[in-house]
Amino acid sequence: MAGYIVYWPKNQMTNLKREKDSGPISVVYGSAHSRMPSINSVRVGDIVFPVTLLDGTFYAVARLPVEEIEPAYQYLIRELGNHCGALLPEDMDRSTYKDTPLKPHHCHQKPFSCCSQRAAQGTKGSSIRLRPFPKDTIPKMRFGPTESKMQTLALDKNENPAIRSLQATRRMSDETLAIFEELFIEMPYGVGYG
Repeated sequence: MAGYIVYWPKNQMTNLKREKDSGPISVVYGSAHSRMPSINSVRVGDIVFPVTLLDGTFYAVARLPVEEIEPAYQYLIRELGNHCGALLPEDMDRSTYKDTPLKPHHCHQKPFSCCSQRAAQGTKGSSIRLRPFPKDTIPKMRFGPTESKMQTLALDKNENPAIRSLQATRRMSDETLAIFEELFIEMPYGVGYG
């Protein structure tokens, strides 16, 4: 099992708030664009954490244990009733889904960028809400393709993660995964990060 972050931009967070989508999270998409980077390295059994940077604060937004990975269009057709926002195979008959009514779904289930290629999904996702990282944990976080190539996030002049360092799907070290997991520990009586 590995932990990964994917960046959700400010406008995605605005859409989630406007649509009152608090989850639970059920899917994360990947594409070839920096706005929605590839999730090709994510495997079944991994945990994906959408993150965002708002007003100078770095947040974990949700936690999704991945149970299945499939082409985005298959997920969208099955779960939303439409393939909108996904790359489609050349031989697919698009007219079949032209007038298909949408199924009820959460805002986060719609791709926030065009050309989704893959969908990582699960049924045990957390709620969707802002969970701030303590400022002193950010310099301790390490990301990279392998343990020997792990690096800290690039920081801006205010010691916040630089957006460019978040606009990729990044695998985290085991120590970083522990920092993320702490944000999702429920406190007694429902008070806490939950």
